[in-house]
Amino acid sequence: MLDPAFVRDHADLVRAGLRNRGIDPDADLEALATFDSRRRAVIVEVEGLKRQQNRSGEDVARAKKEGRDPSAVFAANRERGQQIKQLEADLGAIDQQRRGLLLTIPNLPAAHVPVGASPADNKEVRRVGEPRLFDFAPQAHWDLGPALGIIDFERAAKTSGARFAFLMGDGAKLSRALINFMLSLHTSEHGYTEVEPPFLVNAESLTGTGNLPKFEADLFKIAGDWDLYLVPTAEVPLTNLHRGEILDGRQLPLKYCAYTPCFRSEAGSYGADVRGLIRQHQFDKVELVKFAPPDRSHEELEGLTRDAEQVLIRLGLPYRTMMLCTGDMGFASATTYDIEVWLPSQKTYREISSCSNTEAFQARRASIKFRPEGKGKAEFVHTLNGSGLAVGRTLIAVIENYQQKDGSIVIPEALRPWMGGQERIVAR
Repeated sequence: MLDPAFVRDHADLVRAGLRNRGIDPDADLEALATFDSRRRAVIVEVEGLKRQQNRSGEDVARAKKEGRDPSAVFAANRERGQQIKQLEADLGAIDQQRRGLLLTIPNLPAAHVPVGASPADNKEVRRVGEPRLFDFAPQAHWDLGPALGIIDFERAAKTSGARFAFLMGDGAKLSRALINFMLSLHTSEHGYTEVEPPFLVNAESLTGTGNLPKFEADLFKIAGDWDLYLVPTAEVPLTNLHRGEILDGRQLPLKYCAYTPCFRSEAGSYGADVRGLIRQHQFDKVELVKFAPPDRSHEELEGLTRDAEQVLIRLGLPYRTMMLCTGDMGFASATTYDIEVWLPSQKTYREISSCSNTEAFQARRASIKFRPEGKGKAEFVHTLNGSGLAVGRTLIAVIENYQQKDGSIVIPEALRPWMGGQERIVAR
């Protein structure tokens, strides 16, 4: 959430940032200005009435001293008390309306983010590895997987519907190996603390990360009287791990990683990537989350992105890293790097991780602060997150990049310890 005082005092800067995102902010900013004006007027009126209340004791004493009946003073006090109570209720309603509007406004892009309207305007930062030259026509994972008996889309459609899959035998084993490999790398070499979070979260948690109220259609909500949703990503429980807390700045950055299944309705994406494992309603992901001081958060984003890239480097998978332009970033992000892995069947790079610095946007929504030296005035922390990596898409990349002419798949050396020494997946 944007700082309402910043929006009020820097309206032109906010307007320019939102327009760079492709949003016309005029109506929202006008509404916020109206709320601020009404809010200030009510505060002035309340403070004036409270000053009169504070002086009423002197009026009572004076009346008694002069032998007058103070009942009129008491009656005026009661009336003012009712006025104050009503005005404070009005102020609460104004604050609630203002917050509700602020919750729907996206974060402002950082100054270094390239201005653009679409993925075509994203900026390539680096490219690592060369795509493999095949001496045969490489197959897509949706053909290779079923032929090897490691992915079953048809039975998943029967049991659950479209955009689900069974991973069978070595497919399930390979997915588990990827999860264990990623978690081990990030905890033992990159310094993250592993967390096993709840896979269900409440509305307040989703509001804290920016998923609610604007993107409820993308979520799966539990039926009945439960105020619970299936997690769309481990970013939600990990970020809310410290909701409502004041952290010790001497311990920052805090670094967490977690594996969870993720659940998304993919509202509005019908017709896009409907084949295979690219865009599923349920998928696995290892997530990285950091809490950092504001003066180091962009440096920490560089580190988080490099940590995610290491997974691809160890697996020998070609990739490129892109800085997203203003018009292609997520709602909560101030800066985002997308890591895209090479898929031979599509002859292109596809997103496998988004690494973002939300600055204070999520922390303000979730009330997460820190004291820089462990004492003194608390300020909002900066939160960062990124996939380290999306397991299903990494599975796709391994299957397609390591496929052989006979239809088998060579297992990358980095994964073999997690596969019991197995070197190849073959049809059984």
